[in-house]
Amino acid sequence: MDAQLSLTEMSVAREILQDYDPAQHALNHLEKHNGKVEGAFEDLWIEKNGQPFRQQSKSLWEVTLKVLREEVCGNDGFRGQLKEYTKNPGSSPLLTGLIISLVGLAATHGLPIDPAIATVIILYILKIGLNIFCEYTEPPVGNSGTLPPGN
Repeated sequence: MDAQLSLTEMSVAREILQDYDPAQHALNHLEKHNGKVEGAFEDLWIEKNGQPFRQQSKSLWEVTLKVLREEVCGNDGFRGQLKEYTKNPGSSPLLTGLIISLVGLAATHGLPIDPAIATVIILYILKIGLNIFCEYTEPPVGNSGTLPPGN
């Protein structure tokens, strides 16, 4: 799912997160990519970690989301934080807390991500919703991970 944030969504996020430098950095990249989440994510990843190893069948974005999905979707604490933010969507402390929580959760499970990268991921999850992130963006059941014949 290729999500794109609107100018309004980016403007609102910029205002809410005005005192959080990593988020401002992430929003600069989002604006550079006209709100396209995957492009901003890849720029930030390369900036932080260097050029990723490319696989033909998967993007770094897809692999990152798969790993995070396993950690985030079953985490009641994260779900609770997200629910609190959706009840009060203008809260800078709650949104910043979500970003910091994702950084911590990812690091605990061996995926060290930068706060700017976490910002892009959180904005993506907020855009599409956690239930959609956990269900719809998951690869289809029955896909054993093997490539179709000829690949």
